[in-house]
Amino acid sequence: MKKVIIPIICLIALALTVVFLNPITDTLANIVSDEPVLVINDSNAYTKEYDYLYVQRSDDYIPYSFQGLLNIYYSVINNGWDQFTFYCPDEYTECLSDVSKISGDELILTHLNNYIHPFNSFTNIKTSINENGEITLTIDYLYTEEEIAAIDAKADEVLASILTDEMDDYEKIKTIHDYIVNNTKYDVERNENNTSEYDSYTAYGPLFQGYATCNGYTDLMAIFLTKLGYNNFKVATTPDEISYSSTGHIWNAVYSEDNWLHIDLTWDDPVSSDGKDYLFHTYFLVSTEAMKEADQGETVIEEHNFNPLYYLEFN
Repeated sequence: MKKVIIPIICLIALALTVVFLNPITDTLANIVSDEPVLVINDSNAYTKEYDYLYVQRSDDYIPYSFQGLLNIYYSVINNGWDQFTFYCPDEYTECLSDVSKISGDELILTHLNNYIHPFNSFTNIKTSINENGEITLTIDYLYTEEEIAAIDAKADEVLASILTDEMDDYEKIKTIHDYIVNNTKYDVERNENNTSEYDSYTAYGPLFQGYATCNGYTDLMAIFLTKLGYNNFKVATTPDEISYSSTGHIWNAVYSEDNWLHIDLTWDDPVSSDGKDYLFHTYFLVSTEAMKEADQGETVIEEHNFNPLYYLEFN
């Protein structure tokens, strides 16, 4: 029987991101002239020690440009801080308006969130601006401490059971890819009705319940890759980048074989009309060109039409 692959539309981090911005009124006072004292706490265990072309880690948390603000947002989330307060310097006259742009733009925040370790990714981020120019970020994270502990322990157990020292990088990543696909089904119910009995939108779903949407596949793969020391991030398309009605899609990017390559477990674990489970490697460690070529099959896939302005490593 010829199998028919059903197109998969996934929920991405954008659906989980809610941004709140306190109104900025015309009565805002001038930026404080006295040098403020910043409270810098220790970062948590899941802080990534990488800089990317789109965002880089910040050390002083004093912004002097739009990019500097992006870097502060990235660093605060990346460090796993629940709250952080910083100030705009006098010479950065557009600071408050740029903060407004960033905090009010769900696309920017969604793509920025993709460079974070899954355990530090947020669901909500609130930006508050006081009349003296004081800016406070308050962050709600996706994973609870209990979920992190359970996923962390189980992931270590899985890696110890499926990998060997003799494997090279390609074999290790392929083994992880195949393990996730072979032990996971796509959560059609959540995709179609935005509700499910499974935690399929996080790594908990595929690891413990055997069900995932693209978020769950991608988070679990990112956790495995990070544990093995591979630099990686997530890539997302949003409804604005796809011509048909969709909530978007998300998959993995990993630095391997001296290149940034794509891995899309969701499309390598397709939902089929014959009810059988399939394991593909069509979207495993492929270049952008190869991924787009694979999309031009019997059914043209548009979900990989990502915006290269947010993912400059692929330019």
